[in-house]
Amino acid sequence: MEGRFVSYLRVSTAKQGITGLGIEAQRQAIASYLNGGNWTLITEYVEQESGRRTDNRPMLQAALETCQRTKATLLIARLDRLSRNVAFIANLMDSGVQFVAVDNPHANTMTLQILSVMAQYEREVLSKRTIAALAAARLRGVKLGSPTGLTKDAIEKGRSLSVSVRRAKADDYANRIYPIIKRYQAEGMSLHGIARQLTEDKELTPRGKETWYAGIVRQAIRRVEKGAS
Repeated sequence: MEGRFVSYLRVSTAKQGITGLGIEAQRQAIASYLNGGNWTLITEYVEQESGRRTDNRPMLQAALETCQRTKATLLIARLDRLSRNVAFIANLMDSGVQFVAVDNPHANTMTLQILSVMAQYEREVLSKRTIAALAAARLRGVKLGSPTGLTKDAIEKGRSLSVSVRRAKADDYANRIYPIIKRYQAEGMSLHGIARQLTEDKELTPRGKETWYAGIVRQAIRRVEKGAS
């Protein structure tokens, strides 16, 4: 294998996002695909987001922009790690970024479209089965979707888990942007200068915004350096 690559790993659940469940398998699949040859893995992006959503993928957006800037190929372990939404995959293919699903590396554009159609079909079938199962449960008198049965301890654990997920995502992003920030600092740039440069580089902020400010750069530095102390 030869060329420049950017890998994109995605997990769907909070548990997977915290524990790394599924991430290592995807990383290993990509490593096996790249085994040998004159290749460069520029960077890796990791995201926790449901495959049903296509409007909140800051890490995928950053990966695509990195590919565009560096003329790299996007690598994913499986097609469904991108999305089970046909229109989303079609728009991705129209973006001009080359990407490879390592579970089917020789697939052409038509093949990917067919696979994405099948993936969406499977998702829709699963959704219908879930709705039918919930309807059957209601007929049996099962109460669904009510948090009133949760204990105070369970509620607190849920809140703590949510905070942990957000913190883990923020830490992960800060660790990825930190080397870029430090490189610009070594070049003598101020925080304001770095913010302008990151905006020009099309790097997204931790909240997925396109415009950087000095305060956001400072927060990213503090997050990494506080964690290392």
